[in-house]
Amino acid sequence: MRTVLDGGMGRELKRVGAPFQQPEWSALALMQAPERVLQVHQSFVAAGAQVITTNNYAVVPFHLGDERFAQDGEALTVLSGELARQAADEAAGTVQVAGCMPPLRGSYRPDRFDVSFAASTYPMIVRALAPHVDLWLAETMGCLEEARAVATAVSGSNKPLWISFNLRDDVEDVVPTLRSGESLQAVLALAQELRFDALLFNCSLPEVIGRALASIGPLRDKQAPQLLLGGYGNTFTPRDASAEANADSADMREVSPAQYAALADEWQRSGATLIGGCCGIGPEHIAALVK
Repeated sequence: MRTVLDGGMGRELKRVGAPFQQPEWSALALMQAPERVLQVHQSFVAAGAQVITTNNYAVVPFHLGDERFAQDGEALTVLSGELARQAADEAAGTVQVAGCMPPLRGSYRPDRFDVSFAASTYPMIVRALAPHVDLWLAETMGCLEEARAVATAVSGSNKPLWISFNLRDDVEDVVPTLRSGESLQAVLALAQELRFDALLFNCSLPEVIGRALASIGPLRDKQAPQLLLGGYGNTFTPRDASAEANADSADMREVSPAQYAALADEWQRSGATLIGGCCGIGPEHIAALVK
């Protein structure tokens, strides 16, 4: 059975007219127009999303700067949890809230991961979101150690842990690798070691996610059949190792809701049951997944 996740918050906030600029990106709406964040959550719920994710992906030093993050990061993270919880509780059906555990120093750049900073920062995010969320979703993880840091931070919360990795999409590898170059076999081994509840891939080309799921699906069936699989892709063009996270200049492709749903059907045939969207995937795409 397929569980439908929401889509990309940042681009949708921009589309509905929320304040939006770099470097704050989607965090700016939390600061200046939280009602727009609630509106977008509600739009994804209305489209049929069964899981919505808190809008704290950009509440990190990369987007806010170290000083403003230290001053306002926890309060903004709490607000993101409250808004998602409100949208879920107002829904006609059951909607779960996933607590976002984001990259702290920018997407697509595992070379910037700082284990000591992660160890001191992720517990704050857990503390801020725990009263409002049903599960944890580590997003756009670029390397295994980044995922390990999140798993450590949430270990005492007794909530399910979903970890979603980012794949290299600037090469035509038959079997994709993480941005760090680490293999899918290593990812699966870590999932078994740390007992993830779900393993996903996100913020990569849908076609690359499809290749990853096709490769890892048979391994999962043999080694960890209880592990849920999933994916949520973007509409970017391929991004190389020099790409900066969520740059306004990022080139977008036209991916219609029907095209995206067809790609997601391929993921499901490879064993994925958790399917949603990332940057550029709006409520209309989510509605197509539901159908």
